[in-house]
Amino acid sequence: MAEISAKLVKELRDATDCGMMDCKKALAECDGDLKKAAEYLQIKGLAKAAKRGARKTSEGFIGVYRHHDGKGAVMVEVNCETDFVARTDNFRDFCKELALHIYGLNPLGVTRDQIDPAIVEEQRKIFTSKAAESGKPEAMLGKIVDGMMNKWFAESCLLDQIWMGEGKETVEMKRASISASTGENIRIRRFMRLVVGEGVTEEAEQPAE
Repeated sequence: MAEISAKLVKELRDATDCGMMDCKKALAECDGDLKKAAEYLQIKGLAKAAKRGARKTSEGFIGVYRHHDGKGAVMVEVNCETDFVARTDNFRDFCKELALHIYGLNPLGVTRDQIDPAIVEEQRKIFTSKAAESGKPEAMLGKIVDGMMNKWFAESCLLDQIWMGEGKETVEMKRASISASTGENIRIRRFMRLVVGEGVTEEAEQPAE
């Protein structure tokens, strides 16, 4: 398999407006061939979907998942351009399945930018410490930490996660596919995940009466 350089990924991204992860996957699937990778993205519908990204999304649907034991739930807001699409079964099923995905894989934010900077910094410190203990040359430690962080982001950011934790398709690819099938800009805006007892501090608890 050909080595996929960052420069090649950027060239494909500039040509198609697709996300970096989607471009990297396309190049990997096409053995580094830029033209074939662009065609691959067109076939997948990702290139056209990416160009819709600037269009306004003022409609949408809130997907809800409630765990069978009643101790956990997720609400996720997904936006689209028209009420017509917001009412379709295909769009609503995606929203509901996305809520289930979020419950199971517990992302920290929709995108990397949405993750609390304090959490990101703490994670980087942990990886820096692990890299220092690895015995690798000091000149390599920065790249090692960056690699660890990229893997962590892929597991922690909703759009970067593998859809339902299986296969190769990411949530972003699934979103782009729905965008292609509906012909509209689809945006995952925000979500809330609640599990009984999780994230509750003594300060946040109400005093007993």
